[in-house]
Amino acid sequence: MPKSLFWTRTDTAGAEHVVLDDGQGLTARGVALAVDPLPYTCRYQLTAGPDWATTRLQVEAEGAGWSRSVRLEPTGGRWRVTTGAQGDLDAALRAAGHPPAGLPGTDDPDRLAEAADIDLGGSPFFNTLPVRRLGLDKAPADTARRVTVAWVLVPSLMVVPAEQEYTSLGPGRVRFSSDTFTAELDVDPDGFVVRYSGLAERIDAR
Repeated sequence: MPKSLFWTRTDTAGAEHVVLDDGQGLTARGVALAVDPLPYTCRYQLTAGPDWATTRLQVEAEGAGWSRSVRLEPTGGRWRVTTGAQGDLDAALRAAGHPPAGLPGTDDPDRLAEAADIDLGGSPFFNTLPVRRLGLDKAPADTARRVTVAWVLVPSLMVVPAEQEYTSLGPGRVRFSSDTFTAELDVDPDGFVVRYSGLAERIDAR
């Protein structure tokens, strides 16, 4: 059975909804929206193999007067990155008092060579990828794993490598850290995030 998951953001006004099938690997279609650093809507399509390693991600983000897209696919030991842009996101950011975002994608895909997972900024859904791939949702407490991810910043859709660490805290709990940032994740029996401290909480159908 396909699953439908919905989160409300706790750090800003926003939400995320994803419809997925994880019967054999993963196929997912999601929509995320928020008001910071300026109002945007982000749509994504994600596929992963039976080992939960990403095989394709397509992301589109849009706001008033601009839109962007990025597609990531692993091929031949490296990531193929394809981008598109219309309008002027940087002008919209400057008008709102924020610094410019730069270009979508990356100017050097080889920087992503070590990335085994993809992380979409502001999304509690994408943390499930390494949690499931590494079996951390069912691992003994204090089991720690370091991963390199291709981090897709939102709304710029710039893609940068990032080092992350996931540590099992016992059944249904995982600590996530990257650089100086740390958060605790409550996950359900399938490894999907129920609560991401400081970012989002899942709201289930009543």
